[in-house]
Amino acid sequence: MTTKRNGAIAGLVLMGGRGTRMGGADKALLVLADGRPILAHALERLRGQVGPLALSANGDPARLAGFGLTVLPDPADGPEGPLGGVRAGLRWTAEIGGVSHLATIPGDAPAPPRDLVARLAAAAGDGAAAASGPDGVEPLHALWPVASLAALDELIAGGVQSPKRALARLGAVEVGFAERFRDVDTPDDLAALKATFRGA
Repeated sequence: MTTKRNGAIAGLVLMGGRGTRMGGADKALLVLADGRPILAHALERLRGQVGPLALSANGDPARLAGFGLTVLPDPADGPEGPLGGVRAGLRWTAEIGGVSHLATIPGDAPAPPRDLVARLAAAAGDGAAAASGPDGVEPLHALWPVASLAALDELIAGGVQSPKRALARLGAVEVGFAERFRDVDTPDDLAALKATFRGA
């Protein structure tokens, strides 16, 4: 588990997205390999990198009960979607106490790097950091300081809804990774991942 000088790092899987290109399916719950859904593979990668761990998801939380994690809906006073999820996660970590940062990954990306959180934490210091891969910045694979909650509230109140834009406004450091950040947006994406995914 990664820790920073002033506290532990919590983890949050962002389950947002309407899955319109997947027929409205909950993408993170689609079976990928070994009879397990995408979310199970993602959690397997993330669990050892963080302390407290939660899911950000709207809708009926009962569908996620099997994962045994706290489910955080988007706050009613902010935007839906990833940035609303980050905000809910930061509020949750602030309530827990003893946590300095929140690491986020998207729920439809089954293989976050095994050293994602450690590398983001090393670069971030007390601030924020975002992963960058061959396709550019990956703003949902990011590290957010709990202390940035008030600043994020102000950004959202000012109309910011993009995680990428919010990270830029928070002065996030970009951390380069050689591997591609694979996710599932379409049936073709899922088929390609199934054909190649070995959990490596």
